[in-house]
Amino acid sequence: MKTLQELQEIRDRVRAQLVNRKVCSPSEVISGVAQRHVLVCGGTGCTSGNSKIIYERLIAKLEEAGLKDEVKVIMTGCFGLCSKGPIVVVYPDDSFYTHVKPDDVDEIVSEHLVNGRPVERLLHAEKDSAGVAKSIVETDFYKSQKRIVLRNCGLIDPENIDEYLAYDGYKAYEKAVTSMTSQQVIDEIKKSGLRGRGGAGFSTGMKWQFTHDAKGDVKYVACNADEGDPGAFMDRSLLEGDPHAVIEAMMIAGYAVGAEHGVIYVRAEYPIAVNRLEIAIGQAREYGILGDNAMGLGHKFDLELRLGAGAFVCGEETALLNSAEGKRGEPRQRPPFPAVKGLFGKPTLINNVETYGNITQIILNGADWFASMGTEKSKGTKVFALGGKIVNTGLVEIPMGTTLRTIIEDIGGGCPNGKKFKAAQTGGPSGGCIPASLIDTPIDYDNLMAIGSMMGSGGLIVMDEDNCMVDIAKFFLEFTVDESCGKCTPCRIGNKRLLEMLDKVTKGEATLEDLDKMEELCHYIKDNSLCGLGQTAPNPVLSTLRYFRDEYEAHCNGKCPAGVCKALVSYKVDETKCIGCTICARNCPVGAISGSVKQPHVIDPKKCIKCGVCASKCPKGAISK
Repeated sequence: MKTLQELQEIRDRVRAQLVNRKVCSPSEVISGVAQRHVLVCGGTGCTSGNSKIIYERLIAKLEEAGLKDEVKVIMTGCFGLCSKGPIVVVYPDDSFYTHVKPDDVDEIVSEHLVNGRPVERLLHAEKDSAGVAKSIVETDFYKSQKRIVLRNCGLIDPENIDEYLAYDGYKAYEKAVTSMTSQQVIDEIKKSGLRGRGGAGFSTGMKWQFTHDAKGDVKYVACNADEGDPGAFMDRSLLEGDPHAVIEAMMIAGYAVGAEHGVIYVRAEYPIAVNRLEIAIGQAREYGILGDNAMGLGHKFDLELRLGAGAFVCGEETALLNSAEGKRGEPRQRPPFPAVKGLFGKPTLINNVETYGNITQIILNGADWFASMGTEKSKGTKVFALGGKIVNTGLVEIPMGTTLRTIIEDIGGGCPNGKKFKAAQTGGPSGGCIPASLIDTPIDYDNLMAIGSMMGSGGLIVMDEDNCMVDIAKFFLEFTVDESCGKCTPCRIGNKRLLEMLDKVTKGEATLEDLDKMEELCHYIKDNSLCGLGQTAPNPVLSTLRYFRDEYEAHCNGKCPAGVCKALVSYKVDETKCIGCTICARNCPVGAISGSVKQPHVIDPKKCIKCGVCASKCPKGAISK
């Protein structure tokens, strides 16, 4: 076991090294105070782009060049700007390399790290007024963000506990246990205004209070890491980039509510996150931070992982508890709530990964500091996984109250190829679609609820003018129908009937009267389903009916305005433009196009599968919907 003094000595020693992960003055560089640090993104996205090979090759090439001791290479978590990965950042030079490939490593080492000449072709394309490539923090993507939860992601080695300690790791737990009572910790969380980041936004402090007050000889602390929304990867990235932050927060929660054991329920589809959690838990035990006498402060707390098989319904806290117990992942009737009767029938506190990601900073900096950010009823920041039809896809952490316009245009860079922004979908399958007319809406819990959407866990999917909103609603409903556990009739049967009605709309077989019936069924499902999955499943349908009813009505009249719904689309050749090059016929997968060389071609509508290959291949734009 490491004593508190030994832990502090590690902090001081490693912190002196990590000063190199910043932009240093020329004098510091010249004097040799600033050792070069090369940070390589090790998040899932960049790993799939061979960042691990880049990391290994950098180490090998630096050893060949005799720079092994002069340059330190670190595999970090996700930097956030996923669309530019794999990312490599060199400090103190502040060189921000994007789209790096393993074959680029030799040039980075020989030109930059040996000869001091940054590789211009790999630098991030965004430049300042003087024509100099911007540093990572100066880019439009980062400068409007406020990184609290993601503060260490892309900065530290998540597999090295010493680096977490250097950034005040486990100081919040030490402060809580040595200078605060359990009730004072809870009061601080209440005062901060932190609301749960996994769904409906219930008060985190109140949830802790309920568990604290519950009667029971044994209590548990659980972490919901079963992130299942399509396009969402906030929790995964935090676990990959800063696993100790979640462990420390759960230790604080255990002290506050009177629990000695914690469970992290994480989906097995997150192998990097699982591996880094296992490493972090092992390191914390080795240092005596977890165990019978955590950090020597007299509080017992330990953790274990439970792997989920990827069922979306297990994101609902009571279904998660059933699964963690080895039972079928189905929601329980509430009340009793988990704070009273949770894991193995004992009082259990459940928060999601991002919620825990805020705890240490609230304890270290105070509730007033946290509450100074955000809006009156939505304090702090929120992490979003920004995806879809947007230039800068990735992880975004912004203060609550930031407008959707700031996220879409300033941080996200707008829709690619000059397309117009049409809508944004927040909250995953449980959320709603926000139209372009509401782009100046401040993003917080209450504003999103008021316009028919919700915060959810933080997925934010952007759509442009080429998206069909009826098709979007159908996509999300198909997902929830497939993921329903089937326990309650309104969800199991109601959503299936709703999907069938929606399918009729996309085929042009529905009537205006059917739209009214759909809306009525949506409200029935919301009012009568057992858990949050069923209660929120109709939201994409209701929000698109509310803001894009004209598209539904157009479908009822046999037309898909966006040209997406295949049953309502037909392709035709403009004879005045067709030059008879035969490219379309040669690329048609079903032989639906006929015609002679240098003569206008014809599409057989009976054979055409409406794949759109012909239109995309035509050099003259002679084929249209």
